Amino acid sequence: MIIMEDNFEKHFTKSTYIALGSFDGLHLGHINLINRTVKLARNNKANSMVFTFKNHPLSTINPEVSPKILMNNESKISVLKDAGLDIINMANFNEEFMKICPEDFVIHLLNNYRAKGLIVGFNYRFGYKNLGDVSLLKKMSKAHKFSLNVVDSVKYKGQVVSSSIIRTIISDEGDIKKANKLLTRPFMLQGEVIHGKQLGRKLGFPTVNLDYDKTFVIPKGGVYYTIVECNSDLFKGITNVGYNPTTCDNKLSIETHILNFNENMYDKNIKIYFIERIRDESKFGSLTELADQLKKDKMYASKKRIEINLKN
Repeated sequence: MIIMEDNFEKHFTKSTYIALGSFDGLHLGHINLINRTVKLARNNKANSMVFTFKNHPLSTINPEVSPKILMNNESKISVLKDAGLDIINMANFNEEFMKICPEDFVIHLLNNYRAKGLIVGFNYRFGYKNLGDVSLLKKMSKAHKFSLNVVDSVKYKGQVVSSSIIRTIISDEGDIKKANKLLTRPFMLQGEVIHGKQLGRKLGFPTVNLDYDKTFVIPKGGVYYTIVECNSDLFKGITNVGYNPTTCDNKLSIETHILNFNENMYDKNIKIYFIERIRDESKFGSLTELADQLKKDKMYASKKRIEINLKN
């Protein structure tokens, strides 16, 4: 597999079938589109390729309205590798790229990457000010003799699957089980373990405080059953997302009690996979009441299995 960051500088010698999109989260709809790309390329003895961006276009166009992301590039590449693609191109969306008109964008794909076919979602838009759409691609496919495959939406229980809908499910509804089904893998946050108030340790429930990436979607406040990955080992966890109303914190924190674990975690990089929402974050009358509830949360988590599918 070839992984590159190319803004139309390379020139291929072999034909390609190219999947186009931002692919944030690589949800059910994205995977369907990518599988179609891989199949078409193999059937036509060409390379399969994903053309996406290493940064969300809105982070350049208008950072203030750029959406929170569901997946970092490292995870995205890992999932795309498992899909069987030949080439992953994560172009840099900068001011120069932003000015490329829709027609020129397609011509570059044809000339630089020898695109024999393009595969897009039904609502795909591209080029300067998003002026390009499926209708334009249909016209250009006839004029320039390339195949165009427009993939219909994927629905889950009657609802169209999209990155924006998944963001809402995670951040506003907290229905992490549903989000994970749409993502085809557990939603994950990662970062370094930093020092916290160490209140959990005093209550007999030491926690690790995650220095999370602020550009990511953050789950709705509450307590979650999670799986923690550290040094490739997996552990059960209870993760609280919120402001700790019992102790009146005014800063959002993501704290995890790792079951049956006593190592020093400071400055280590960990991944937290959100599996199930257990309950809302609550304000307790005393620290004793809080400790009692934490015991119940731990008992609930201890009965769970460490079952996690990080692939499609």
